[in-house]
Amino acid sequence: MSSSTGIETTTKLADPGPPGPAAATASAIARILTFDIAGLFGVVPFLIFALLFLIVPTLYLVAGAFFDKAGNFTLHNFAELSEPTIVSAYVISIKVSAASAGVGVLVGFLLALSVGRGGLPSWIRSTAMTFSGVTSNFAGIPLAFAFLSTFGRLGLVTIILRTVLGIDIYRYGFNILSFWGLTLTYLYFQIPLMVLIIMPAIDGMKAEWNEAAETLGATRLQFWRYVGLPVLWPNILGTLALLFANSFGAIATAYALTGSSLNIVPILLYAQIRGDVLHNENLGAALALGMVMITGLTNLVYIIFRTRAERWLK
Repeated sequence: MSSSTGIETTTKLADPGPPGPAAATASAIARILTFDIAGLFGVVPFLIFALLFLIVPTLYLVAGAFFDKAGNFTLHNFAELSEPTIVSAYVISIKVSAASAGVGVLVGFLLALSVGRGGLPSWIRSTAMTFSGVTSNFAGIPLAFAFLSTFGRLGLVTIILRTVLGIDIYRYGFNILSFWGLTLTYLYFQIPLMVLIIMPAIDGMKAEWNEAAETLGATRLQFWRYVGLPVLWPNILGTLALLFANSFGAIATAYALTGSSLNIVPILLYAQIRGDVLHNENLGAALALGMVMITGLTNLVYIIFRTRAERWLK
């Protein structure tokens, strides 16, 4: 007994214990310096892509916004952003983005719930996810042409409603080249994008939560009111911000669909950079910088809410 105790005491005294702050810092620096070279080469294409298509263009916009045509430093470009036409363009763009994002989140969430937790056959889920993956990336001139052919004055749906049901949607105020026409067009890719983003969050909800609620006598409505929606709420708000940024920066669909009939920031920006009459590249850079700030803010909101949502869905 005494020899065993002596051995244990000697072992405890010989134990150096946890490393101190200096040793931990040296170990962390060593791990940083001994990174995997092969892993770094795998990130190089992404870094080059981000540098060429994100960092350099953003720096070019920032530089151009603070200079005039003669190359002199000025703040006049930002002062012109307060003109009524430009303010109106920002307001309309924000309204279109908010409307398409709000309706897209609502409809997409209900669709994702039906597909993910509605007890439907598995082939419906796979079909819906495949369709959402395709349509969420379908935009630009083809999408504008599709909606003009469907809901234009001579579109297929417009003619069917007029000849079969006697309903002339244009007589009731609808116009595909208007605010609601552009919002409806944006919903074609906003709703599928919502389904793709929110579906993993819905799948991440634990079955034990529903079982515990049923054991305590809660109805399905009470479960979603007190458990389901509070858990998914940060994810829903984050996706709302992401959909807002997605529609706020879209230009190809809006320009091909409405041309100059709807004054939104992307079209006004295009006119300043490529137009013959409203040609002022430096003012266009200021407009683009304002769009970058708005979309950056919304993406920051998305990241914050996404981080909070991941705590519950791990």
